[in-house]
Amino acid sequence: MATTNDLKNGLVLNLDGELWSVVEFQHVKPGKGGAFVRTTLKNVLSGKVVDKTFNAGTRVETASVDKRSMQYLYADGDDYIFMDLGSYDQIHVPAATIGEASNYLLPETEAVVAMHEGLPLYIELPTSVVLEITYTEPGLQGDRSTGGNKPATVETGATVMVPLFITNGEKIKVDTRDGRYLGRA
Repeated sequence: MATTNDLKNGLVLNLDGELWSVVEFQHVKPGKGGAFVRTTLKNVLSGKVVDKTFNAGTRVETASVDKRSMQYLYADGDDYIFMDLGSYDQIHVPAATIGEASNYLLPETEAVVAMHEGLPLYIELPTSVVLEITYTEPGLQGDRSTGGNKPATVETGATVMVPLFITNGEKIKVDTRDGRYLGRA
């Protein structure tokens, strides 16, 4: 248990049997009335974002989330197999838990897997990864009708918008948070 004074970004709360991660919080002391804490919470499993207000000093139940550094090994049907780098135990993470992160996941990639009571909640990838272009149309000099970008397919199967000068076989750096092209690798 913790009070609203102990809230910080990334803390996972157990509210009504569901796990919520604190995205943002703000202590408010109005001139009239009692102080309160305004929070933005994100459901760990569904990704739903809600705003919730607590009275200052209210007790909230925290959930113990164990974040472990793991290495992605391979995909097995709808599951992704990760290996704990400390104990070498292998765990199965469902594709629904991985979500959009699968577009940037290559074998031997290290990621942080958040676990609660033995159940994987979500994964955190590094902020950028290096991927190889498997297919892209040749860029024509002078073709600027699309703002100088073209779609390119990378080795994981994801599509990334890249500048016209990028060709097949090149390695590029991609932001894992929004899929943006960051530069050549």
